[in-house]
Amino acid sequence: MSSYRRDLHRYGSHLTRRGRGSLAEVTEADVAEFLAALRLGDDLHSPLSAASAARGVVAVRGLHRFAVREGWVLDDVAARIRPPAPPRRLPKAIPVDCVEALLEAANLDDEPRSLRDRALLELLYGTGARISEAVGLAVDDVDRASGTIRVTGKGSRQRVVPIGSYALTALDGYLIRGRPALAAQGRGISALFLNARGGRLSRQSAWTILRAVADRAGITEDLSPHTLRHSFATHLLDGGADVRVVQELLGHASVTTTQIYTLVTVDRLREVYAASHPRALS
Repeated sequence: MSSYRRDLHRYGSHLTRRGRGSLAEVTEADVAEFLAALRLGDDLHSPLSAASAARGVVAVRGLHRFAVREGWVLDDVAARIRPPAPPRRLPKAIPVDCVEALLEAANLDDEPRSLRDRALLELLYGTGARISEAVGLAVDDVDRASGTIRVTGKGSRQRVVPIGSYALTALDGYLIRGRPALAAQGRGISALFLNARGGRLSRQSAWTILRAVADRAGITEDLSPHTLRHSFATHLLDGGADVRVVQELLGHASVTTTQIYTLVTVDRLREVYAASHPRALS
């Protein structure tokens, strides 16, 4: 709330400098000039990012809507002023050799928790599942015969995703030699991934597992479970997979969401072209 209050205070100062004594005197041009001042800065303030400027515009639009609703003014002069779109952030992916180093570092021993950790990370990278989807899996969601898992995603939408041989081998090891020992500590729940007390593994514990394994692997980048999902999609597209196939694997409702990953691979293509083509650089 303090940020919105600060935005409205700045807006009030802006209107005062433009000679507006009340909201009834404000024009659409005044609001547009305020947006420009947010983005470009002025004599009193430094430029704001698109996200911060958008927050300021939202506060101003809310003020003018309220003024119309209360009958203070007749027209909403801010209605057509749109907040600036934040820059599109490319998904963060790590190289294949970095993923391999991470997964190898998870392969400590045959202790139940080590087997679980290896299976969890192999599954996250091998299927592109969200961390909430992975920890929400039940044992029966794994079809070892067909090499697939049934994932329940956003909006309770289900999808069937193939599991690669490495992930399937890690899952087999965990289900046969690891999970029974963990399950013996609990009440026999159906969750696939269990904690040391036999309960369902939480998202927070999965984050802790990833950070611990990344430290062992000597990976200094800031990794999250979603990094493995991004890497899954990016490496598939790098390998020639169709974007609509990747869409289905990720469980995106719209292909537009998936297409952001193609921007990552285009950057990669530029790097390879620049490094490999004899006439790429002058």
